[in-house]
Amino acid sequence: MDPSWKVFVSGHRGMVGSAIVRKLESLGHEEIETATRDELDLTDQTSVLRFYEMERPDAVIIAAAKVGGIGANSTYPAEFLYENLMIAANQIHAAFKFGVKRLLFLGSSCIYPKLAPQPMPESCLLTSELEPTNQPYAIAKIAGLKLCQYYRKQFGAIFHSLMPTNLYGPGDNYDLENSHVLPALIRKFHEAKENNDPEVAMWGTGAPLREFLHVDDLADASLFLMGLENPPDWINVGSGDEVSIKTLALMVKEAVGYQGEIVQDADKPDGTPRKLLDLSVLNQLGWTREIDLSTGLKLTYRSYLEEKESGALRS
Repeated sequence: MDPSWKVFVSGHRGMVGSAIVRKLESLGHEEIETATRDELDLTDQTSVLRFYEMERPDAVIIAAAKVGGIGANSTYPAEFLYENLMIAANQIHAAFKFGVKRLLFLGSSCIYPKLAPQPMPESCLLTSELEPTNQPYAIAKIAGLKLCQYYRKQFGAIFHSLMPTNLYGPGDNYDLENSHVLPALIRKFHEAKENNDPEVAMWGTGAPLREFLHVDDLADASLFLMGLENPPDWINVGSGDEVSIKTLALMVKEAVGYQGEIVQDADKPDGTPRKLLDLSVLNQLGWTREIDLSTGLKLTYRSYLEEKESGALRS
């Protein structure tokens, strides 16, 4: 992208949005537009249209979303579907209406079917049923992806989407009820270490396999894709590394320095048995991750401690 462009990053206070802002700044972008939730309600179409008309960004990265793990998706399905639908539709339409040159919509690997082939290629989208525990969020993200695809097909707008794997890193949400598995484990092990607890509970059997990508790598991939003249309509972004939840728990335990035991909470669900993205399209374009999981966990635990100390921890 032209460094002189005005770039609007929606969701700049979240883990993903803040990483993208940091990356834009490192690349010399000076006109980075942001808006807090109090300043702009992304679920309100009138407010979004007014904002885009006034600000006229050259490029938009939609990182804003209502996010959470299995527990949050199961408890608040209506909110997850409605809010994420509105956040996507309002911004994509406003971007087209007011002449945005480039738009990148960030989705999720949960858009793919529960029993998709592994690794999951982009082509398996909408080929069978979704995982029920995150269906509301997935439906909203699929709608946003398709809206970008059809504005591009019908009007030639360079609107495209990125489907990341499970993300982690600075600025994550550590709420034990509504967060994803990795930040929840970091908080559990840290608090158990502080309290000298003899054991830490891990949800489910620990058997499901997951892929994790550090959010700084995701930001790098986002700007890489925004720089392509003719990007794919949607593309998978991940690390290519796969670990079981049990192995992840052991790695987090080591990164935190906890000495107790890990026990299973069999009453909690496992979710999808395996979620590994096929990265062949992205790799052929010339991008691969830089931060391995072991290094990323140490960096993330360090940021967790810093955020906790400063009072900035999301929990």
